Amino acid sequence: MISITKTFRPATSICMHLPMEDTNPSSSTESGQTWSTEPGLLPGETVVREGKAAILFPSANEVFYNPVQEFNRDLTCAVITEFAREQLAQRGVRILVPGEKDRVVVRLSEENGTEDQEASEQPEKEQQNEEEGDKKEYITASVGERCEQGLRVLEGLAASGLRSVRFALEVPGLKSITANDYSAKAAALIARNAQHNNVSHILQASQRDASMVMYEARGKKERYDVIDLDPYGSPSPFLDAAVQAVSEGGLLCITCTDMAVMAGNSGETCYSKYGSMSIKSRYCHEMALRIILHSLDQRAAVYQRYIEPLLSVSVDFYIRVFVRVKTGQAVVKNSASMKYSAATGPPVGPNCEHCRQRHQLGGPIWAEPIHDIKFVQKVLGAVSGNPTHFRTSKRIEGVLSMVTEELQDVPLYYVLDHLSSTVHCNTPPLLQFRSALLHAGYRVSLSHACKNAVKTDAPAGVLWDIIRCWEKSNPVKRERLSETSPAQHILSAAPTLQACFEIREDANPQSRKRHLTRFQENPQANWGPKARAKSGWVILLMLFC
Repeated sequence: MISITKTFRPATSICMHLPMEDTNPSSSTESGQTWSTEPGLLPGETVVREGKAAILFPSANEVFYNPVQEFNRDLTCAVITEFAREQLAQRGVRILVPGEKDRVVVRLSEENGTEDQEASEQPEKEQQNEEEGDKKEYITASVGERCEQGLRVLEGLAASGLRSVRFALEVPGLKSITANDYSAKAAALIARNAQHNNVSHILQASQRDASMVMYEARGKKERYDVIDLDPYGSPSPFLDAAVQAVSEGGLLCITCTDMAVMAGNSGETCYSKYGSMSIKSRYCHEMALRIILHSLDQRAAVYQRYIEPLLSVSVDFYIRVFVRVKTGQAVVKNSASMKYSAATGPPVGPNCEHCRQRHQLGGPIWAEPIHDIKFVQKVLGAVSGNPTHFRTSKRIEGVLSMVTEELQDVPLYYVLDHLSSTVHCNTPPLLQFRSALLHAGYRVSLSHACKNAVKTDAPAGVLWDIIRCWEKSNPVKRERLSETSPAQHILSAAPTLQACFEIREDANPQSRKRHLTRFQENPQANWGPKARAKSGWVILLMLFC
């Protein structure tokens, strides 16, 4: 059982960021980053090319780079571009994206697998409103150009500055980019990379504590329109400053790579960092997303602010969330409960009524939708209409397509093979299980966060009834089951629902029918989180020992 109420947040602390680097610079990825050497480089330096950027990297383990996260950086560029399109349209600025022609907002239809006509016509309506509404002339903003009416961007933990350089070269409509890192070596490298890519007129290097940079930007005129935090591990020390330093309606982009903590391996550590108790479970990846969203909302509420999630994804070894931050006392009060009264829940006993095992209490977690589907459709349409813009475009299209198909009002999910393994029976085919839920009158979807995931509004009893019906035609050896085992308790009860496993056409989602790249295979050996970089003082100690 998961508690979805809100609790008071613990005190946060300010910590300093150490830069890091990939320990295997000769590695390659599925996206095909290019490592090379060029004339004029310092001894031991190499150049890595990603997107439009060419980034200088030292050979020593002094600055962090993980090539597997190119998907993260590509997706961030796509999201910020769409965010800039919306924000700058209100300021009379129209952005120009290289290679982008007629934009089509993609909305997958369950019936015919084609783009919805209303969605396809939406950009034309928006353009017509822009042209006929105010009758004003729009300023155009291109990539690589400083836009005086544009967005102010902060990358708090920039390391080599790769992400910021890519923003400057690939995201139009930017006024300034501050690429900050606490390391002097990293800050010097950022400045060199800005000069090497000819974006010094937009990108400024900064060597400071990331939290202090944000705390000093709390004034309304000093706030940043976009703040990107991609730390090594947990972002929790920076969240309090981030929710104050982002502008009204601004965008926060947060990465968490401490998945062991958020996935239930250390519940007490998760509570100390995020104010939520994680549970070791099959739905841990979506729970991690809801934990970080709850933590952001809780910190924002202290300052009468609240969040609106635009996109929340769990990929590879990390989670990534994109949220708007707004101000509103009434909304903040309502986030704790309905009608400003204490929240209540259904009474339950100490044991589960189905398996007779003790309940586990976790949370609190974010219980509202974790995506803004209209915004996701716009990003998906832009990426699909300009497939050569990013090297990971196919994967972005697959992941975002799954996101648009997810049930937005159903927190967490079941995993089909885990349901069947609980009663020790064969796993039913996914389409048959989904069809059984649809025949029973319930909604069902997949989840981008996990293969074989089943999100549904059906109660747990209905799912176990379907498993019981499946077990009748795929019987297990009851004599081998312990009398106190969950399998014995579940199978001993007669099903009240007679499941129909005849496959329905709508049981197969469009992303699956179209064979989109929905889940990424391991791109290389040892592809996960890389080693922390050596800090400058550690190197000095080694030299003087």
